[in-house]
Amino acid sequence: MFKPDKIYYEPAVLGYELGRVLRNKYRDLPWQPIESHNNIEELRNNPNSAFALMKRHIILGVRKTHNYVPNHKSSDFLVPYTSSGCSAACLYCYLVCNYNKCSYLRLFVNREQMLGKLIKTANDSGRELTFEIGSNSDLVLENGLTGNLPWTIEQFGKNERGFITFPTKFADTEPLLGLNHRGRTVVRMSVNPQEIITRVEFGTAPLKERIAAINNLCEAGYRCGLLIAPVVLLENWREQYTGLLDTLQAELSEKLKNSMFIEIILMTYSYIHRAINNEAFPNAVELYDKDLMTGRGRGKYCYKNDVRADAEQFFTQEIEHRFGVGKILYIS
Repeated sequence: MFKPDKIYYEPAVLGYELGRVLRNKYRDLPWQPIESHNNIEELRNNPNSAFALMKRHIILGVRKTHNYVPNHKSSDFLVPYTSSGCSAACLYCYLVCNYNKCSYLRLFVNREQMLGKLIKTANDSGRELTFEIGSNSDLVLENGLTGNLPWTIEQFGKNERGFITFPTKFADTEPLLGLNHRGRTVVRMSVNPQEIITRVEFGTAPLKERIAAINNLCEAGYRCGLLIAPVVLLENWREQYTGLLDTLQAELSEKLKNSMFIEIILMTYSYIHRAINNEAFPNAVELYDKDLMTGRGRGKYCYKNDVRADAEQFFTQEIEHRFGVGKILYIS
């Protein structure tokens, strides 16, 4: 469980119920007022080597941006919700591209406003919409601090239209098991080989705990999927991912294997990641591989087309062999 060491807060958060709850919960920690959660100068000016230390802070604010972004993968819209950033330190984290070294955990206390817009948008639509509420953070991790996730699931479950969905790399899902979700929440467990979790996904749950958690969520009636993401093509990637798929075949429940869908996303890396990781984690594995990667956009790297094609063929064949045709929702 993440234990913060310091709170930075916009004074306006104390005007909200959740802000006051957090003020009492973490009253023994240092609290430092700030003008804006988007621009904390003393943190922004820290060296890259301080990246992991900044991950121990919590920043509290009021979310002012509520624009939904169309999505065409596992949801209709990406929704800015109750948190952004994360206390974990996955070496490839795409949030680093957005927030640079300031990808620490930010919590937003105006949850009633955010959920209200979500429900209104769902009800105003002429069809069932799915809303991705976990694209900016890990809501299972956040829940250990705020309790927002059971509140969200039960409140949205009262609605007669729409679905919410989120991914997670954490296994602290017991608070979700007894909820009256009414089938309107979709949970996607992110998985990777244990070696990659250990060497790359710092501060996240082990693979076996993730598998146990998603089995339990499926048994509790949630619609569940797996997110093999990002696929990291280290030197022995075929052996690693063959082992992962063998483990999933052996340890996922039959109920989950029969009903699940699978998303596969190959890793995108960047110049920013390399700069931060080289200073903050100098002994960590190097994820950039000039032989396998090519430039994509400003300062980003992705796997070359032939490398991607090889990986896509591997996953398609191996997943169909173990779990049948039609399980893969997409590969990107």
